[in-house]
Amino acid sequence: MTNRDPGDPFEVARPRLTGRAYRIVGVLADADDVVQDAWLRWHAADRASIDNPDAWLNTVVTRLAIDRLRQRKRDEERYVGPWLPSPVVQRIDDPADAAELADSMTTAFLVMLERLTPDERAAFLLADVFGERYDAIAASLGRSVEACRQLASRARRKVRDAEQDRRDEMRVSADVVRRFLTALASGDEAAAVGCLAPDAVYISDGGPDRHAARVPVREPERIVRLLVNLWRRWPDSWTVRVAVVGGLPGVLIESDAGVFSATGVEVVDGRIVRITSVINPDKLAATERTVNPVE
Repeated sequence: MTNRDPGDPFEVARPRLTGRAYRIVGVLADADDVVQDAWLRWHAADRASIDNPDAWLNTVVTRLAIDRLRQRKRDEERYVGPWLPSPVVQRIDDPADAAELADSMTTAFLVMLERLTPDERAAFLLADVFGERYDAIAASLGRSVEACRQLASRARRKVRDAEQDRRDEMRVSADVVRRFLTALASGDEAAAVGCLAPDAVYISDGGPDRHAARVPVREPERIVRLLVNLWRRWPDSWTVRVAVVGGLPGVLIESDAGVFSATGVEVVDGRIVRITSVINPDKLAATERTVNPVE
């Protein structure tokens, strides 16, 4: 394992760089790889020629993350089943007392970003989330300043058009989630269906190695029937823990071997509209990692 010097400008910036890379690529493992590649470049660079280490590191991480995102988009064409961002998880004792993670770290926001092209996503994040100047964005993307302005503008329109009201108070959302989980655990399908909006959708990402629904499941009755059947199959030794998953109220299902699934539940106007469940073990490997939500 690499020895880290806490006084090294790179180590000081590492959490922020990881947060930047994660927002761009949407996968913690990929973000870690990006940051590690940047570390190698940092230690191979002529430090004396770097006037502004933070700006240098931001540019390197951004370029590496964009390259990784483009590669991931190509790889997703061969991915088995739906693709979801790897979740950032915050364990909590009482979901009513949990504060939401920053909007730019939530699964809902990251899923929204999947509608954008890699260059639109990068331009939008760099301009609107990281607050960078367009000349710096142009340098990172290898595009003209005007082209980057157009990319960011298109991305804003797409995000605005796709965005729903996802800012219900956590206390209200958590109460709906508790009622839903109680209904599932007791087998009360009617009560569980009553917690779901008519257009609710359940999306599970199992990757190539775990069984999961290969297409989104729609209609409240079908969603509840699926989840009740899954609940009944879980061994008694498995536990359900309340958590914030991707900035949303949710649960972790834990087996003896560790976290089996991380599920986030999105609530709008008191009804569940979207359930996203990550079962892919590769994406669950870092479920308790803390990624810096703001720069």
